[in-house]
Amino acid sequence: MSSNSTPREISTTCPYCGVGCGVLASVDGQMQVSVRGDPGHPANFGRLCSKGAALGETTGPEERLLYPRIGAKRSSWAGALDYAAEGFSRVIDQHGPEAVAFYVSGQLLTEDYYVANKLMKGFIGSANIDTNSRLCMSSAVAGYKRAFGADTVPCSYEDLERAKLIVLIGSNTAWCHPVLYQRMRQARQENADLRIVVIDPRRTATGDSADLHLPLKPGSDIDLFNGLLCYLHAGGALSEVFTAHCTAGLDEALAAARVHCADPAAVAGRCGLEVGQLLEFYRLFARTERVVSVFSQGVNQSSYGTDKVNSIINCHLLTGRIGRPGMGPFSFTGQPNAMGGREVGGLANQLAAHMDLADAGHRALVQQFWQSPTLAEDEGLKAVDLFGALESGQIKALWIMATNPAVSLPDSGRVRRALRACELVVVSDCVEHTDTNHFAHVLLPAQSWGEKDGTVTNSERRISRQRAFLPSLGEARPDWWIITEVARRMGFGAAFNYRNSADIWREHAALSGCGNGGQRDFDISALATLSDQAYADLAPVQWPVTAQRPGTARLFAEGRFFTPDGKARFIAVGPRLPANPLSADYPLVLNSGRVRDHWHTMTRTGKSARLSAHTLEPYAEIHPLDAAAAEIQDRSLVRVSSRWGELIVRASVSDTQQRGSVFIPMHWSRQFSSVASVGCLISPDTDPISGQPEFKHTPVAIAAYAPAWYGFVLSRRRLAWNSTSHYWASAKGHGLWRYEIAGRQSVADWADYARRLLGAHGDRAEWLEYLDPGAVRYRAARLMDGALESCLFIGPDFHLPARDWLAQLFEQNTLDEGSRTSLLSGRPGAGGNDPGRVVCACFGVGVNTLRKAIEKYRLSTAEQIGERLRAGTNCGSCVPELKALLGESGETAAPEGVPVIRSGAAVP
Repeated sequence: MSSNSTPREISTTCPYCGVGCGVLASVDGQMQVSVRGDPGHPANFGRLCSKGAALGETTGPEERLLYPRIGAKRSSWAGALDYAAEGFSRVIDQHGPEAVAFYVSGQLLTEDYYVANKLMKGFIGSANIDTNSRLCMSSAVAGYKRAFGADTVPCSYEDLERAKLIVLIGSNTAWCHPVLYQRMRQARQENADLRIVVIDPRRTATGDSADLHLPLKPGSDIDLFNGLLCYLHAGGALSEVFTAHCTAGLDEALAAARVHCADPAAVAGRCGLEVGQLLEFYRLFARTERVVSVFSQGVNQSSYGTDKVNSIINCHLLTGRIGRPGMGPFSFTGQPNAMGGREVGGLANQLAAHMDLADAGHRALVQQFWQSPTLAEDEGLKAVDLFGALESGQIKALWIMATNPAVSLPDSGRVRRALRACELVVVSDCVEHTDTNHFAHVLLPAQSWGEKDGTVTNSERRISRQRAFLPSLGEARPDWWIITEVARRMGFGAAFNYRNSADIWREHAALSGCGNGGQRDFDISALATLSDQAYADLAPVQWPVTAQRPGTARLFAEGRFFTPDGKARFIAVGPRLPANPLSADYPLVLNSGRVRDHWHTMTRTGKSARLSAHTLEPYAEIHPLDAAAAEIQDRSLVRVSSRWGELIVRASVSDTQQRGSVFIPMHWSRQFSSVASVGCLISPDTDPISGQPEFKHTPVAIAAYAPAWYGFVLSRRRLAWNSTSHYWASAKGHGLWRYEIAGRQSVADWADYARRLLGAHGDRAEWLEYLDPGAVRYRAARLMDGALESCLFIGPDFHLPARDWLAQLFEQNTLDEGSRTSLLSGRPGAGGNDPGRVVCACFGVGVNTLRKAIEKYRLSTAEQIGERLRAGTNCGSCVPELKALLGESGETAAPEGVPVIRSGAAVP
């Protein structure tokens, strides 16, 4: 490609959350990737969040797994595949198929998922294949199946714009599904009648657009919605025709709800709400016909998440608010292809094409279609139980695909012990260094986003294409190819003779229509005869896709469901308590979740400087009264412990956190910090129906952690941290790495420490240094050829200079005299500019820049800030923080790199 030609844009799909945004990607002559939102894609209409907008920064070779490995040695593909296939076959011969398991991922494409499930259930003959999607949406799956007879999401994104009331339950949409949050905000601006209610123990950024926030007691969701069910019935909101002809089980559900929740005052007490708040919500729901109830991880990630889901669905069934525009219970999924995994049977209790493993007729149909020698008859091990079986030795060979369970699963210490003890661990991934890969006997390099070709399905059942626009790096291969090569070596070659992903797609689509006739919800049989070119050109479409229905925006308009009698089921649910009660030893509730600009375990977002700038390190968000009781200061370090483990993180003291609760993000691992995983704290208890872990309620204790010293390092090189005596967290910056550090032991010679950490003794570097030994204050800068190569700042406490101005100095090829003079002070001299911590990741706008502009130009709205500085005009995720800055009145600064939420929005 010549330097003067315009790069061709390829239409593809974002690899992050379940929104499924369309992306237009292009590659220039220097192989630099640029992306923008696809204005023609119906999921996002050109919008991208901060993560999607930064995709071009994450496609390089850094941290990629480029070649197969057996142990620590590079291998050929043939050698690695033979080793894996022979290992699986040996275990099956010696111990049977139940001794083998696959643990897969919502990051896989549908075609990858399909062949993995086919190999395990139809040819190995075990159902021991489960997915990390078990951790985020399996309670929604179980709830939908109990109510509708099938795992059917009835809604579309357009229902958010057509609703008159949106209820967001356990969903920090502004940070976790930002593009959908922007669609809601836009709908609110265009529709004065639209109301938004946020139900969440925390006051999050999502509350910025809410008319009402209900900060319910953690775990009391069933009480809230059982109370709503009783209120709706007593107030005459019952749809008599719909419930009589289209549902069953109403009387039983009402009877169960009335035991504790017939009286709104009693419900308010159980939920920790004011009666007036509760009744305001109930009245709003009762009088509004077009209601969409959005639920996400705050509902699903519970030891009774399935019951929570059904308590929400019950309210929609009672009012008949389902199957029509602008209404319905709507699960927002967390991963780009969690839905695709459900479609192909990627969960241990499912068959392909939404068929049931427990149904002998379904099993016979699938086995006949696959022409397989066997088919699993019994449900396999779900994620948490699967790793328990690994620890006990029941599972002896495990294949992990595109996920990092050593970080993401609860009780991660047990997961690591299980992986260490396993006879054979095979990992196929695109990343070389993860906490999980450390335990692998075989590493198989998979393609990454930009190299992959296949399909994904988003939260509204919309199938979209992920298309390749980059050559594969190193010897990376498609996941489906890796799986089929192992299958062939295990003797199943005839059934896995695929030429490309289109071959797999056609088989998958054909199976969805086999013996269907409208009896199953998932049917894409109209797409089963696509040519390779038609598959390549496939436009986004919502299933079902049949000869009679070329795409389906919403389901159940006719009032017919996928139960034996065609009626939806009310599910009688009563109040439940979390699996582990609070105690004197562990008096606080731990809640885990995402931050705005990072994703899962940061293997992709951690490569981006702009995505790492908003939140630099792991933190525990604590209510001021809880912090005061434990003598914990904002910005200090805090020890958080549970029955399952402990960790040390930064304290973020904030009144947006409910008293008695603590929030810690899920993303950090040993690759980016001394924090192995928040999962080391989390209870492994699961929902007995869905198998989903209780990530939102683990009893913990907090205590002040007093290191001997605090510090930070900025370095052009990524440094190695091996000492267990240090707290550390790293984040990529523009041309540098940023580290927050603390030590338990005093250091006698700081100059020697600095040279061992930053550079060898006797090298040609120039050093600038300051030492006050009595105050434990040391500052050093290492210069190479006049440029700042690294610097170290140490102090007795966390009161250290801001890092952002110092980070800017790494952009200078030679430090100017003013910068050199001010360097060890940590702040610019007269006339210097310090932009401050990044607030808008899309355009790199810092908090000090924003404050100055607000004051100078007398800005009073987020829109005015956008006009001046562009902040908030792309994904909009930072808008709540912009509004908080506008309302600032001398509030204290937040911890470096830790967003603090006050008055419903994040402020610095």
